[in-house]
Amino acid sequence: MPRDINLSRRLLEQFLEVAHERHFGRAAARLGMSQPPLSQSIQRLERAVGARLLDRGPGGVRLTPAGEAFAADARRLLELQDTMVQRARRIASGAEGDVRLGYVSLLSHLYLPGVLRTAAERLPGLRVHLRHGSSQEVADQVRTGALDLGFLRDPARLSDDLAVTVVATERIAAAVPCGHRLADADGITLSALREEDFVLPDPIALPVLAEQLHTACHQAGFAPRGVRVADDLSGLFSYVAAGLCVSLLPDGLRRLAVPGVRFVPLQEEAGYLDTRVYAVHRPGPNPAVARLLEMITGPPPQELRGAAGYP
Repeated sequence: MPRDINLSRRLLEQFLEVAHERHFGRAAARLGMSQPPLSQSIQRLERAVGARLLDRGPGGVRLTPAGEAFAADARRLLELQDTMVQRARRIASGAEGDVRLGYVSLLSHLYLPGVLRTAAERLPGLRVHLRHGSSQEVADQVRTGALDLGFLRDPARLSDDLAVTVVATERIAAAVPCGHRLADADGITLSALREEDFVLPDPIALPVLAEQLHTACHQAGFAPRGVRVADDLSGLFSYVAAGLCVSLLPDGLRRLAVPGVRFVPLQEEAGYLDTRVYAVHRPGPNPAVARLLEMITGPPPQELRGAAGYP
């Protein structure tokens, strides 16, 4: 049995050209070479394979049954080689691969649909796997490598070994029950809430939002009267929807249209009323993460501009 067959790409391409043209002279011309070296290459191929692949005649050549089968397999092999190279390049460029993405609470309703939709349109070879958790859980799993990328609102306790990218900025607004005296106002100053009962963010679970709320109220000349505490945005929402308290929440949450809650813009222009959504990842992310971040932080494609759920 023949051994050590070196089926180079060049050799297979030469054979397929002869098989296509059914003539050594025309095949050599298309390959940009003279006929004798081409004939010698095909002879070496036949010796290596151990079978006659071509029948030569005065008018040209024709494929033997073995040659027909070899040509079909050679085409598939070259196509597979092309596929291998293209796929490796797509993965290296981040256009294909897997991204394990963690997210917190209400971000799944606000931003993930737009991110997933755009990824499907612009990076169809990228597979995004979702996992929900608290801010600390998402950050920990990104740091340990269990997640490739995390979306969260509160980066206060992130370790220095994680990279942080701002993917969206929102304004803090007053969240009041639907029947509240200010529910239909076009805008208010924060001081209008000085006599209200607040549901406050847990300073351990949501330190950034908790600090923002206290800072904003302090600048408005009062300390918030906290009668309830919640450790996530859903809890804050729930207390307001129950008609028990008011709170300060990211204005983007109004898109969720939670029954019983109205958002009222705050007229203060202070920068401490801005809140951000962050993407966290390990430094030097894999190419798929880099491409996804580029897509998230860049301008949306024309067809998705203004679409709900796109940052």
